[in-house]
Amino acid sequence: MPRMYSGQGITNYVAVPSVSRAAAKVQKLDGAVCTPKTEVPGMGSFAVCKDTEGNVFAL
Repeated sequence: MPRMYSGQGITNYVAVPSVSRAAAKVQKLDGAVCTPKTEVPGMGSFAVCKDTEGNVFAL
């Protein structure tokens, strides 16, 4: 998709068995959940997170 704003980076998605458990682990390790678990009908769910160095990734 096109960038929504100048400087927008790439978001890597990491497949995990449980988005909820992985998001909880991100928070436990001092990361942040930027977008909580969101259902995608017919596909599953995702959450967008940020690590302690400010890198954004999705589960």
